[in-house]
Amino acid sequence: MLSRVADSLYWMSRYLERAEHATRLLDVNLNLMLDESAASADRRWLRVLQALGNPRGVFWKGDPYALTRELALDTGNKGSIVSCIINARENSRHVREQISTEQWHQLNTLYLQMTRPELQAHLMSDMMMSSDDLIGFLQLVMEAVHQFQGVSDSTMRHGEGWQFIQVGRYIERAEATALLVAAYHEDLWGHPDAATESNEYLDWMGLLRSATAFEAYCKVYTADLVPDKILEFLLLDEEFPHSLRFSIDSLQHALEAIQRVSGKTRAEPLRKLAGKLQATLSYSSVDEILERDLIAYLREIQVQCREIHEMIYELYVDYSIQAALAG
Repeated sequence: MLSRVADSLYWMSRYLERAEHATRLLDVNLNLMLDESAASADRRWLRVLQALGNPRGVFWKGDPYALTRELALDTGNKGSIVSCIINARENSRHVREQISTEQWHQLNTLYLQMTRPELQAHLMSDMMMSSDDLIGFLQLVMEAVHQFQGVSDSTMRHGEGWQFIQVGRYIERAEATALLVAAYHEDLWGHPDAATESNEYLDWMGLLRSATAFEAYCKVYTADLVPDKILEFLLLDEEFPHSLRFSIDSLQHALEAIQRVSGKTRAEPLRKLAGKLQATLSYSSVDEILERDLIAYLREIQVQCREIHEMIYELYVDYSIQAALAG
């Protein structure tokens, strides 16, 4: 596969996953505002920014709707939802012949909805979107991205191109999950007596809902929200699609499939790097993780994900002619 094709498919998928993650965080926290005390608002929205990697130039100023509008609509912010949709669509345009008509139609329709003039007018003027408009916008994006993922799985041949889409999706999801858990660390695992606070149940529920995990968690552990069990579910559950372990397992399977198709013998270090991370999650227990520095553990996972990203680029995108001839 041409390096430009692999690059565009990879980033198309990463941008869509990033948009869906940001959308879910904002939607969850806007809905939880109905039940939260005024004293917890600052902590909650600062935590949202931390979970999104503290976007440059975006600050909490006390207005959740203004912050949501900025994180959702501001095209000057590279991490905003609309910016991610625009970038995903641009990457898909570059590989129009490699994806299905249904995929292009789904993503292009979402792009046209996100860039319509009346939506951008809300950002350029003093006119504020209502809370219902904001929530409706977020729901539209989430549903559209889910539909795109379903269309991709059902209309695209599961060959090398599809595998690069999986790599982009799951490396982005793994990093996002690590950031999300780290953002909640201080409140859920940093203080042993935190569970006595009145809003603690909402914090735990917010974390699970931010990872689409609340209902799935309850089916495994019932509605008894225990921090250690939440951590175990989000990091180590092998069957939940948004857990860290599931994401890394899926990433490793996709990389192995690409190596089989491409025949690159020099991809072995990449397989070992991803396999090392996979083994760390497969053979760890939540007790062992909590005995260590949880934040350091999560940062190490993020470092390893970045190393995997860099090696993917070295092997499949920015490789030299000499390296390509060497296989």
